[in-house]
Amino acid sequence: MRKFIGTYIYSIILIISISIVFDVNENLSKFAQYHAPLKAIVFDYYFNFVPYFANLFSPLFVFISVIFFTSKMAGNSEIIAILASGVSFKRLMRPYMVSAAIITCATFYLGAYVIPKGNVTRQNFEDLYKNNKKQTAAENVMLQVDKGVIAYIQFYDNNSKSGQGFSLDKFENKKLVSHMTASNIQYDTISESKYHWRATNYTIRQLRGMREHITHGAQIDTLIQMEPLDLVFSKGQQETFTSPELKTYIAKQIGRGSGNVVQYQVEYHKRIAMSFASFILTTIGISLSSRKRKGGMGMYLGIGLALSFGYILMQTISSTFAINANTPPMLAAWIPNIIFAVVAYFCYRKAPN
Repeated sequence: MRKFIGTYIYSIILIISISIVFDVNENLSKFAQYHAPLKAIVFDYYFNFVPYFANLFSPLFVFISVIFFTSKMAGNSEIIAILASGVSFKRLMRPYMVSAAIITCATFYLGAYVIPKGNVTRQNFEDLYKNNKKQTAAENVMLQVDKGVIAYIQFYDNNSKSGQGFSLDKFENKKLVSHMTASNIQYDTISESKYHWRATNYTIRQLRGMREHITHGAQIDTLIQMEPLDLVFSKGQQETFTSPELKTYIAKQIGRGSGNVVQYQVEYHKRIAMSFASFILTTIGISLSSRKRKGGMGMYLGIGLALSFGYILMQTISSTFAINANTPPMLAAWIPNIIFAVVAYFCYRKAPN
């Protein structure tokens, strides 16, 4: 277990250090162009860059760690001695599985609760000093803010938290009973209550059977169950939510009839699926590298890298299927685990028992 976790941490430090060098080399000109402060580069960007990518490629580090020290043990005939003394291969795997469980718990906790908070700071830095662009406006936004209540904003600016061309329709038994329009709508950022909006130059039409009652006004304060977060979607926004926040957000958006929730559902299930990948890849790693062969560990590391990158590639492909091909998000997140679990079982059956 000490060798497993120690090698795992060592591989993270080694590979992430190399990644930082390449990232600095690639983005140094952008940092200089947009005058990024050194303090922000270190603490806002790279301080959150390291845990994000370490957690993202955790399956790769697990695989490399297992293959590295297990093949070394096999090369020193330690595995042969252990099995020859009467210890079963299943018993040999027990400390591997305990170590994988520790890594699984740590990976899930970091990915679900800690890293999303750091992603907010990192993405804000990238928008200011790296990409120099951020999605701050939206056009023709329509969403269900409550049961039977539909809101529409022709243009919304997230910087000023204001919208133009606003309408609010209320339906009862599929019949329109109220129609409100306003030339401008402003979100109250200092209000103690949520959903506080201020409409300017408004008109309210109350439909009562064959009659209607019309009210005009210059300004009115109203509660509408929507927030600026519901109107503007930025790239990678799902990575800035903790898992409980993701679950709440998904339920709220589904209740409103929004179709832009698939990537959030994939992110929610992927965090759980990626955590359990440690068990699968550990099983494959020990099954492949526990046999003593000529040529050392080079071949095992090559196989390990290929399988690890294959797993990460499979995750990307399955996520794309969920977003663009209507594959169920939960199934898409678990497809790589299902495929590699079959590979792990085959490797385990062929291991030197």
